[in-house]
Amino acid sequence: MFDLDKWQEILATMQKNKLRTFLTAFGVFWGIFMLVLLLGAGKGLENGVVNRFGDGAKNSIYIWSGKTALAHQGMSPGREIKLTNQDLQAIDREVADLNMMAPRNRIFGEYTINYKKQNGSFQVFGAEPDFLKMNGETAARGRVLNEYDELEKRKVVVLGEQAAKVLFGEQNPVGEYVNIYGIHFKVVGTFKVGGNNGARREERAYIPFSTLQSTFNQPNQVQMMILTAKEGVPAKEMEDKLKAILAQRHKFSENDDMALGIENTEAEFHKVMGLFNGIRIFVWIVGIGTLIAGIVGVSNIMLIIVKERTREIGVRKALGATPFSIVSLILQESVVITAFSGYVGLLAGTGLLALMEYAMESSGAEMPYFANPEVDPGMAIAATAVLVISGALAGLMPALKAARIKPIEALRAD
Repeated sequence: MFDLDKWQEILATMQKNKLRTFLTAFGVFWGIFMLVLLLGAGKGLENGVVNRFGDGAKNSIYIWSGKTALAHQGMSPGREIKLTNQDLQAIDREVADLNMMAPRNRIFGEYTINYKKQNGSFQVFGAEPDFLKMNGETAARGRVLNEYDELEKRKVVVLGEQAAKVLFGEQNPVGEYVNIYGIHFKVVGTFKVGGNNGARREERAYIPFSTLQSTFNQPNQVQMMILTAKEGVPAKEMEDKLKAILAQRHKFSENDDMALGIENTEAEFHKVMGLFNGIRIFVWIVGIGTLIAGIVGVSNIMLIIVKERTREIGVRKALGATPFSIVSLILQESVVITAFSGYVGLLAGTGLLALMEYAMESSGAEMPYFANPEVDPGMAIAATAVLVISGALAGLMPALKAARIKPIEALRAD
């Protein structure tokens, strides 16, 4: 039930001791402000690192050819392992947990791509459509490669946005023809790549995998493949199956780490996320420690207030005030100080984070490992709940002490 007299009394007490109230509230304000700021900065760091993975699959496995480092079945080390189209067929046939698989080859060297009088040296790759999907290249204009390009060995090309800018400027390249190593390819689209290293990857061109194999003398060669497991299947489990199959087919030891190049993005992603879980816990410990320091300050001030108002509390009890009314008065004052100052700290912290994000976007500054500092709404709700509970706890001991004051002793107090 709303008690106007009690609220007026609390406000009057605060106004009477303005400096003390301000310093007490500032301790709580600073605790929640630092907690929000540290959590937001940690989230910005996490976003920046996650962006490094781009828009590709987070559970993908990249495999490419290597050289053996161990002797196996009478064969000496140093053999070059050459992957083939038959390896792709064997993996597709024998790995039940396989979700998607696609190969990619590259024309050796950086070949000049010509468009009329414009030219640029860009890496040219041949890939199946699923490779671009898993690797994070998405259509910007026109389209990317499709299954008909692959089946019909079409002479089509998809340019990265940076490559298209060099060759075509502001002109739309879709439908135009470019010259790659003396062969004309029709531009069917351009692609973009998310993440902080996207600009570099947009300095590339992709043609169909089958077209590259047949046109540029790479029959039955697979330089690299990318694979993903079905949902719920750990990528590491599928990685072991893939290595076993390829080891049997190419006669090298499964313990030979140099025979194949393998990059498991799921393992890397989990390592990074594990690191940030640790950072998040550390930030909470530091932030809550700072907040507790402010709350202890509130509790100490409430004890002082109780001591100062001992005679007043004695008079109240002599006139019939119940212990509950005394406890609720002290608790309410404590909650008001902590909740108000904490809420202001919460607003200040989120406001500063929003200002940081706005400054980064408006200035166009690129920070490779920091992006979109933000506060989780769930965290804000949790912080508010913590403030209310901590305010009650801060005033609980002083309130109980006030409730135990005997009227006769209180009236004799100085």
